[in-house]
Parts: sequence; structure tokens; C-alpha cells
Amino acid sequence: FSGTDLVDGSCAHPTIPGRVSPLLPANHVTMTKGTGLVHTAPAHGMEDYSVASHHQLPTDCLVDESGCFTEAAGPELQNKNVLEEGNETVIKMLQAAGSLLKEEKYVHSYPYDWRTKKPMIIRASKQWFVNTADVKAAAQDVLKKVKVIPTSAVNRMLEMLDRRTFWCISRQRCWGVP
Repeated sequence: FSGTDLVDGSCAHPTIPGRVSPLLPANHVTMTKGTGLVHTAPAHGMEDYSVASHHQLPTDCLVDESGCFTEAAGPELQNKNVLEEGNETVIKMLQAAGSLLKEEKYVHSYPYDWRTKKPMIIRASKQWFVNTADVKAAAQDVLKKVKVIPTSAVNRMLEMLDRRTFWCISRQRCWGVP
């Protein structure tokens, strides 16, 4: 059958009894990228977030700052590292529920942190967005006081700041922006 036969369908969650999840169309899911039936993690990727936003789904983040499942993920997963024992626990939960069709090793293409060389998990966090000329002017004034090497880069940075329409004030990176 074709994928359009599944439109408006739903499926039972494999590890949470009584939870039903809708089957949703998504342009980023293609035949060359798998079966076309995939999980959606709205708090962990732009494409999934866009689909969830379009269908007004919650974007709850079940992973904390240290890469471990939160209490909201359930007692079996809480405090387990997502990329380590968390994966093993999910596989065991799927096996116990009779919902695991196949298991195989797969090297996922996670983004890697340029400092630690470890995989990063994209996760949603609260941020504040402002659109004011005051912030832009202040940033440009401060940049003019910074010693930049090579000096020719200052003008490019000032031009970039001038084109920026939205500003995100974030404290996600304790070490700053590279």
C-alpha cells in the first residue's frame, strides 16, 4: 500500500500503554531515507520541530543538559545517558513489549562538538528573541572597541550585525561562541 493510505492514521506507542500517536506527513521523510514511518522528536531537530509545530504537537524535551533522560521519559529511562545505556534500555523495553522488529548496528551521523570531539544531542531550550535597534546599536558599538585580527574583519562583522533582524540571547554554551 502507499503512504497516502496511512494519512489520518495512528499507532500505539510501543512502550507507553494507552498512548496513541498520530501518523503525520513530513516532506523531509523520503523513500531513500528509510521506510517513511519514523519517530518524531520535536525537541531534537529542526525538521521534527517544524512538523510538530505545524500539527500543534508538544515539543517536550526528555533529555537534560548532561545528555540523560529526564523523569518525564519514565522510570526505566530516567538518568540514563541517551547515547549509552539509554539506547540499550529502549531496546530491552521494545523487546519486552514485543515491538522490536529488527535490531542492527548503525552509525548515526550526529553532529560533533569541535572541542571535545564527542557527539552532540540537539535539544530544545528556552530562549529569548528580541528585535530592537537598541540591541543592534549596542552590539555594533561594543564591536568597535574590540581588537580584531585581522582588522579587515571588523567591517564584515559590522555589516553582518547590520543585516541581522532577530537576536537570540542564549546561555546554552558556557564556553562562548567559537
